[in-house]
Amino acid sequence: MGGTRISVLGLDPVEERLYRHFLRNPETTDDNVHLLLHASPEAAHAALDRLTDLGLLQRSGTGALTATDPGLAVDRLSRLRLQSLHEELQQVTQSRWLIDELRREQGARSCPAQDVERLEVLAEIRTRIDDLAFFARHEILSAAPYTELTPENIAHARPLDARCLRRGVRIRSLILGRALDHPPTAGYLHELAAQGAEIRITDELSERILLYDRQTALVPADPADTSRGALVTRQPGLVANALALFEKLWGEASELPGPADLAANGAHRLSVTEQLVLAEMCRAGKDEIGARNLGISVRTYRRHIAKILRTLGAGGRAQAALLARERGWI
Repeated sequence: MGGTRISVLGLDPVEERLYRHFLRNPETTDDNVHLLLHASPEAAHAALDRLTDLGLLQRSGTGALTATDPGLAVDRLSRLRLQSLHEELQQVTQSRWLIDELRREQGARSCPAQDVERLEVLAEIRTRIDDLAFFARHEILSAAPYTELTPENIAHARPLDARCLRRGVRIRSLILGRALDHPPTAGYLHELAAQGAEIRITDELSERILLYDRQTALVPADPADTSRGALVTRQPGLVANALALFEKLWGEASELPGPADLAANGAHRLSVTEQLVLAEMCRAGKDEIGARNLGISVRTYRRHIAKILRTLGAGGRAQAALLARERGWI
């Protein structure tokens, strides 16, 4: 007989045979029923007791037994089984929190875990990234110099990102500003921002960094050739260095412009830092002086100026100053 058997709902074979027997033979007694089932009397009595407790068998005043209507029986078993599965799932997910406790049990005398793990297969890297995101509890930081996301990338990332944000995981993503020139990518980034993700853009970004809960870092094995795999580490010193680099890049980046800004201007508005650089550019004679006044490096100062020129569509600094005054930016 095809289809799902009652056993999937939590009945053992003896209990299932008993229930089916009394469906076929209502208002009969359980005398020597174990003989029909080819089971021991003890097993038959235990099965009868459980079916009665579950409400799948009802005994009349004469001692005869009748099976409950199949619709009611399956509904009752389904609810009980779902409740049991839900409790099991909770126990499985909560078991992740045992890791810290078990590691404390290891103590300092145990052999140290591998500090750095190398992943070389792309599918393995993607799986590890998915796992790290799935089990992140507090924060996910990412820096990636992509210029566009494929529809497959977006479809794969959307449920994981949404799940993290719903659970209250803070997401901060640093991307290249050029990615906003790709409408599907820009649309997805604005979708994430609307759900609570924090996204900043920058004109120059070569670093690829993923950080999870400030405890695990994933970086390319060779920054110049990502096809050579990735490194995963929980070594505190390495994670701290990756975090410091991310925070530096984050502090120099601009806020994600809203869809209306992109549509109206066709370009990004200036960040607070860029507005200060613009004012210094119009006031200071030398880049070294402007950079020193703002407390940033000359290289960073010039990078902001290059971004300002592109934003304004200016061919030089003098034209940029003129256009900025026309727009009321200075």
